[in-house]
Amino acid sequence: MSNHSRRLLLIGALMGSLALAGCNKGGTAGPAEGDMSLGDPKAKVKVVEYASASCSHCASFNNDVMPAFKAKYIDTGKVHYTLKEFLTPPTPVAAAGFLIARCAGKDKYFTVLDSIFKNQAEMFQTGDFRGGLLRIAQSAGMTEEQFNACTTDEAAIKALDERVTRAVKEDGITGTPTLMVNGKKVGEGDVTLEQLDAAIAAASR
Repeated sequence: MSNHSRRLLLIGALMGSLALAGCNKGGTAGPAEGDMSLGDPKAKVKVVEYASASCSHCASFNNDVMPAFKAKYIDTGKVHYTLKEFLTPPTPVAAAGFLIARCAGKDKYFTVLDSIFKNQAEMFQTGDFRGGLLRIAQSAGMTEEQFNACTTDEAAIKALDERVTRAVKEDGITGTPTLMVNGKKVGEGDVTLEQLDAAIAAASR
């Protein structure tokens, strides 16, 4: 067995049975300890996205909706956006993606995650998840040794596991992406900018 296979098995074992799929329930929680955010924390409107680094719908939202949403609402200070990490199959890939995004540093977290989403289809097509993630990590300034250490950091994996458990048990999330505006679920799966526009307008009144 290769070192890479052992690393993926380690992540998979520590993640237990949290590889859930399907979108049925929405959560109401706001930012919690460990969550990553963008924008003005004092903004009246809070948008929360539950996302998985291995979720194709999350990649579509990131690639097709997020740029306009960010320019219109986050960069203008109208919205405080929080991403809550979730895991969908293949769980070890999702976990490794979030781990390297965090290891790259808080200032690079969303940049790395954006790269993962933009390269996700290619990684699924080739099956070379390690190679794809390693290249993204290296572009963020990490060495292969740092990448290997990052994706097998048991403390970081445990912390991720706890964040996902919280999303499942406390927020009732069963799949991704799920988007909330001021605690109210906007949609799940293919969420459009128009849906967010309407929800944000209502929350801004």
